[in-house]
Parts: sequence; structure tokens; C-alpha cells
Amino acid sequence: MSYKVRFVDMPTHYKSLKTEILEIVDEVLSRGDVVLREDLRRFEEESASFVGTKYAIGLNSGTDALFLSLRAAGVSTGDEVITVAHTFVATVAAIIHNGATPILVDVGEDFNMDMDTLEEVITPNTKAVIPVHLNGRLCDMERLLAIAKRHNLIVIEDACQSLGAELRGKKSGSFGLAGCFSLYPFKMLGAFGDGGLVTTDDQEISEKIRLFRDHGQNRKTGEVVFYGFNSRLDNLHAAILRLKLKYLPKWIERRREVAGMYKTGLSNIRQLKLPHFHGDGYYDVFQNYVIRADNRDALVNFLEENGIEVLISWPIPLTHHQGINLIHFRLPETEKISGEVISLPMNSEITDEQVNYVIECICGFYSE
Repeated sequence: MSYKVRFVDMPTHYKSLKTEILEIVDEVLSRGDVVLREDLRRFEEESASFVGTKYAIGLNSGTDALFLSLRAAGVSTGDEVITVAHTFVATVAAIIHNGATPILVDVGEDFNMDMDTLEEVITPNTKAVIPVHLNGRLCDMERLLAIAKRHNLIVIEDACQSLGAELRGKKSGSFGLAGCFSLYPFKMLGAFGDGGLVTTDDQEISEKIRLFRDHGQNRKTGEVVFYGFNSRLDNLHAAILRLKLKYLPKWIERRREVAGMYKTGLSNIRQLKLPHFHGDGYYDVFQNYVIRADNRDALVNFLEENGIEVLISWPIPLTHHQGINLIHFRLPETEKISGEVISLPMNSEITDEQVNYVIECICGFYSE
């Protein structure tokens, strides 16, 4: 289908950077620098500086960022790890693949972990907690860190949707032992393929993850320290991501402008709940602009028929998938959200005219 408004406009995004990207591709490939070279090292340094941590490690995906962070932290069989069900399956899969047991809690109105339920599920077997900063908004990390400190829990941030988001001036990925980011193409900072990043202030965690990503081998000594994995961020991706990182603050500001337009245009529709939440000190970056809507499915069909591409994350709650053995969790808010949410078009390339067209269509749907 040909859309008037794309959910993510990759062609326009590429065209805006085409000349610079092609220059980088030619330069990197002319040097023959494809694996673990200078471009990756510089991207890691610049990413750490942006987030506000000492170290950053480039990986092949946000999924491996989560998986290897838990492994480096010593999470293994017999441990319990608390997280939410209102997230992509990769968050829980990272726990399972380390041999640990996921303990799922519900979310609040901002789609993030309900801190009132967190402490209720902590047991002597609880080793870690993974807060998921969904849609570009941080969890209540001040409260979470206080709980984690009381119970001696490791905190691994799933920051895959929140690069640049802040709470009281501190960026996502800088609160816990490690922060995990996805560099998937549709993220605010996306490679042209899969990619991921871990940020940390802990030197030992940084060194372990660097070994894990490269088959457990120490490139300087030639020693294989332990069995590892193949999880490197390609050097060419890193070189392009360095370019994009320079533009990220401007792209975030555009997303915040678009979110403001949606808020102004949709606030009077009583059938909608908009993602503008209370709380001092939050700086939201709107990786996604997620509304909760009455008669959601009919609205989705109407928008699609009018050339507007939208996304539902996730139409089936994670706990309802029979094949992954999570059906014993009862999470009423998570289940309710899954039947109401729509992600509206949100990207830095979207025009004011396109945003206004989306608003007009939604207003028209509910006026009928």
C-alpha cells in the first residue's frame, strides 16, 4: 500500500544523509576496515560520552546487549529476574537464555514498571531487575534504585527505546550496572541493519562483554579466556552511526515538537488517552507516540484506509503466548493496554502537514 503518512520514513531519512553516508561507506571500505576497527572504538567513546558513562560496547543487537549484560553480571540458573510483560519478547528471552526465571509485574499509566508491585515479588532468589524504559520515557529510577539497594539487586536497564531520555538531568543507560540499547533501523539512532550497545561505569562488566562479543578471545594476548559468542557491531555500521549520533539531539527535539502537535490537536477527544504524564524532572524523547483509544481496532482500520501507517505494540499480551510459558502471570493493566494502544506516525522526517493530517483523520473518526 502507498501511504500518505509513513510510520517511519526510511527513504526520506536516507536521502537527507545520503551524501555523507556514501562518503563514509567509500572511506571505510577503501580502508578495508570492517571488523573491530577505529570507527567502532570512536563510536563507543562518543556514545559513552552522550549517555554519561565511562564505557560503551558495540554489539550486534539490543537483544544481545540484554543477554550479555545479564551474563556478565553473573545471572544464571536458580536466579529470578523481575521485569514487565509489556515489552518486546527479547527482554524476557534474555533472562531465559541465561537459565534464570522471569518474574513479571504490571505497568502503570505511563506503560512502565509499576513500582508498587515491584517489592511485593522480591524473594531470596531474586538476583536482578530489568526496568524497561518504554516509548522514550524513563521508569521511576529513583524509587527503583532505592528498592534495589534495600534488597541488594542488580539493575540492568532495558533502554532500547529511550536513548537520550532523562530523569533530573541523568540519561537512560546511566542508572544501573548496565544500560542496553537497540540500534535497530527504526530506532531514533538506527543502523542500516541490526546493532546494539551496552553502557556501563563498571570496568569489569565492560571487559567481560567485550570478550563475550568476540568468542571470548583477548585480541591483545591471543588467549581464549572462555567460550563466548559472535556479537560484534560491524565497523561500517559504527561509522555511519557516528555520523547519525551528531544529529540525534536535533532529531529528538523534532520528535518532541511532533508530540506537542499531537497533544494540542488531540487533547479534546475524550475517547483518547495521550502519552503526556505527570512527574517532575522527566525529559521524554518519544521513540513512539502511543495513544490509548476507545474502539481501537476500528480506528486503526480507518487510519489505514486513509493512508496513515500505524502500529500496535503488542496486540497479544506476552503472557498470552502459549509457547513461552508465561500464562500463569495475571497482569490486568498490561492486558487492558494491549487492547487499547496505537502507535501513531513518529519520526524526525515527518512534516507538519502530515502530522495535521493524522490529527484531522482521528478527529474525523470520533466526530462520526
